[in-house]
Amino acid sequence: MPDDTMRGVVLTGHGGPEYLVWREDLPRPKPMAGEVLIRVAAAGVNNTDINTRVGWYSKGDNDEDDASWTGAPLRFPRVQGIDACGHIVAVGKVVEPSRIGERVLVEPCLIEAKGKMLAQPWFFGSECDGAFAEYCTVAARHAYKIDSALSDVALASFPCSYSTAENMLTRTNLQAGETVLITGASGGVGSAAVQLAKARGAQVAVVTSASKAQSLRDLGADIIVDRNADYVQALGANSVDVVVDLVAGENWPGLLDVLRPKGRYAVAGAVAGPLVSLDVRTLYLKDLTFYGCTALEPEVFGNLVKRIESGAIKPLVAATFALKDINAAQAAFADKAYTGKIVLSVASDRGD
Repeated sequence: MPDDTMRGVVLTGHGGPEYLVWREDLPRPKPMAGEVLIRVAAAGVNNTDINTRVGWYSKGDNDEDDASWTGAPLRFPRVQGIDACGHIVAVGKVVEPSRIGERVLVEPCLIEAKGKMLAQPWFFGSECDGAFAEYCTVAARHAYKIDSALSDVALASFPCSYSTAENMLTRTNLQAGETVLITGASGGVGSAAVQLAKARGAQVAVVTSASKAQSLRDLGADIIVDRNADYVQALGANSVDVVVDLVAGENWPGLLDVLRPKGRYAVAGAVAGPLVSLDVRTLYLKDLTFYGCTALEPEVFGNLVKRIESGAIKPLVAATFALKDINAAQAAFADKAYTGKIVLSVASDRGD
């Protein structure tokens, strides 16, 4: 293969899995000033990859004019992939050459891209090309050196899900001894939130199905709530300090009912439906605080890397697929018959 090309998957438009195309002649990116070139080893599969593909972020009818994280049109073809683990193989101007050879994780929320600081954050694999190819570039500040005995596949399970969970717990300032309720707890972000909340010394209640209850107990969950249960009957009114919500949907009002006065609610997903019914009186009479959580706080990703390196949190890889089998990986992801993350091995397509 020529040195100026690479293999990977490109998204050619909004729609079904047929819009993901495997190619072996993609132009290999070159690092601009302030950037590094990463040889991708593994990339995680996330809800955002599928949401972006189908145009879910659009507030219209999958309108291509606003179907991205930032509400701007996506440019096609686009290499998706918000999770990346790999090695730096080249650097642009003003980046220390000593960084070549580092194993890194890419911070998914970008404040610098294409040689400039951004007025609004971009997201790796959405507003710019990401990890679903053999190589990618990113601003050096967003490539975090990782010192760990974990495999590349294991490390690729962390960036998006765990930083989203860490961001929600950071925003809500969850403290030791407090009780947190986590919805969608068996997914990538939810299972990460369970571990990260336990690391803070919190009592963890999770909403899940009976088939996944034991796996979440094994992660540290203290209280299991069936996803079809009435939250107040299961937990009691005014019993929870923090809600970490990844689901929304028709059962959403019950989440506010179980929050204590001055409780904190954080949301970073709406897999059961984005439109909910809010009685504003509940919000102001209980002095609740709401946090919408997308852009990462500055300290979040660095803190996450430290937790990984210390062994305070563990990877939870449910299955691994080759990158060229991305459609099968996303189908398995959509089935939700697992706890944790699905990861694509980019190295396996190279024969590494």
